[in-house]
Amino acid sequence: MKQLAHRTVPATIGVALLGAILIWGGQSLTSSQASSSTAPSPSAVAMTPAVTPSNGFAEVAKAVTPAVVNITTVTVEKVSEGRSMPDELRERMEEFFGGPGAPSGPRGFRGPQGPSEPRSHRGGGQGSGVIVSSDGYVLTNNHVIDSASEVTVTLPDKREFKGTIVGADPKSDLAVVKIDGQNLPTVVWGDASKLQVGEYVLAVGNPFGLNSTVTLGIVSALGRGRMGITQYEDFIQTDAAINPGNSGGALVNTRGELVGINTAIVSQSGGYQGVGFAVPTSMSKPIYDSLVKDGKVVRGYLGVGIQDLTQELAKSFGIAKTKGALVSDVKEDSPADHAGLKQGDIITAYQRSPVEDAVALQRLVTRTVVGTKVTVTVIRDGHEKDLTVTIREQQESSKIAKAETGDTEHAFAGVAVQDLDRDTAKELGIKGKTQGVVVTSIDPDSGAEKAGLAPGDVIREINRQPVKSVKDFEKVSSAVKKGDYVLILINRRGAGLFLSVKV
Repeated sequence: MKQLAHRTVPATIGVALLGAILIWGGQSLTSSQASSSTAPSPSAVAMTPAVTPSNGFAEVAKAVTPAVVNITTVTVEKVSEGRSMPDELRERMEEFFGGPGAPSGPRGFRGPQGPSEPRSHRGGGQGSGVIVSSDGYVLTNNHVIDSASEVTVTLPDKREFKGTIVGADPKSDLAVVKIDGQNLPTVVWGDASKLQVGEYVLAVGNPFGLNSTVTLGIVSALGRGRMGITQYEDFIQTDAAINPGNSGGALVNTRGELVGINTAIVSQSGGYQGVGFAVPTSMSKPIYDSLVKDGKVVRGYLGVGIQDLTQELAKSFGIAKTKGALVSDVKEDSPADHAGLKQGDIITAYQRSPVEDAVALQRLVTRTVVGTKVTVTVIRDGHEKDLTVTIREQQESSKIAKAETGDTEHAFAGVAVQDLDRDTAKELGIKGKTQGVVVTSIDPDSGAEKAGLAPGDVIREINRQPVKSVKDFEKVSSAVKKGDYVLILINRRGAGLFLSVKV
C-alpha cells in the first residue's frame, strides 16, 4: 500500500527514530464508477455501558460497522516523458554544477533533457470515513481526499455513492464528504472529553482495503500534541491496531459512540506498532459543524506569539510555577493589542480555565466563537491582572500563487507564500523591516524551484516591483506574460540574492 506521508516525530525507541505516518492506503486506479441505491439501513444507536461482556464487544461492532465506509479516490496528475541523461552522468553533473544531492554549487541548473510532452496519469487511494448524519454527511481525514478529482464512497452492504467534498481543513486533517442517500446508518457523536486513560476503545475502518475491520485497545494517553502531524493537535493516543487504510475511520467507546477519527500511527515499519492517534470529537465536532455550515473552518484569533514557560524563564520572571503561556510578541492591531496585552505577560487563565502551556492556550483560543468577549488572566511584573479581549476570526494568510487566467505555466505556479511577520523574520535571521512574503512550500520540478527558489526564502521584489504582502505578490506576479523572464529579489538567511525564472 502506498503511504501518503512520513513525518518525523521527536520520539525514540532505543536509538531508532520513529515516524508519524498518516494512515492512508493507496493503489493504482484505472477507472471509478459510482452508483447509488435508496435501500434503507437502520441507523446506529448508542450502546448501553458495557464492562467486558462475555461475547466481547460484538454488539458495539454490530452497531457501528454499517456506518464506517470505504472511500476510494481518483487523482489525475500531469507528468512529462522525454529523453533524459543516464543516472551516472546526471549525478556527475549535479555534483559539478549543483542540484539535488549536490554538496555545493549554484542551484537551478538542469542537465540537457530532450523535448517532452505532458500526459495524464490516473492514480488514487483508499481510506475510511464515518457517516455521522442519516442524510449522507461523512467525516474523514483531509489527506484521504486531498487532490481527489473523483470520490467514491462504498458502504459495507456494497452500495456505492459518488461523493462530493463539502469542505476540508488541512490544519486539523479533517474533511467532510456528502453522498446522496436517506435513512443511512450513522455513528452517534460521543464526548471525548470524558475519556480516561486505560478505557477500552475500538477502532473501525478498512486497513489494507479489508472492509469493516474492528480492533480493540485502550486509551494510552490524552491531549497528545507537538507531534508535527498537523498544525492543531490534541490527539487521543491508543494501542488499538490501526494500519494504512484506517485513516478517517471511527474510534468508538464501549457504548458505540464516536470519540475520535483515526488519523496517524507512529511506526518504524509503516504498520501497526501499538501507537496510534485519533482526532477527538471535542475538536472534530465543531470543525464538522463549521465545514457543513460555511464550507470552511472559522477559528478564534487572539494575536499573540506565545511560548512555554521553562523553569529558567519562570525564575527570570520571578514566579515559582512553570504553568502558563509566555507572551513573546503582540501583533499590531490585534485583539490582544487592543486589550492591552504586552510582551512578557504570562497568561495563566483563559475564561477562568487554567492555561497549562502554549498549546493549551492555542486550543482554547481557536475553539472560541468569534466575537466572544473573554477574560484573560495574566501575571505582569509579579502581579495578577484580568484583561478583557474580544476574539476575532483568524485569517488565512497562506495562499497558492497562480495566474488569474489559471495558466499552469505561470512563473509561480505551485509556490505557497504567506505574509512575513516579526516572529518569522526573527526565525529566518532577518533584521530591519519585516516586509515581503515568505515561501512556505514549493512543488518539485516547478519553474521557480528549478530557478533556485526554496522554502524559507523571502520574496522582496518581482521585476523590480516591491512585494510587501501576499496581495502585492499576487498582483505583480499575475502581470507576468508567458515567455518572459522574471527577476526576483529574495532574502535568504539575511542576505540578498537575485533569481531569474522563465515562464
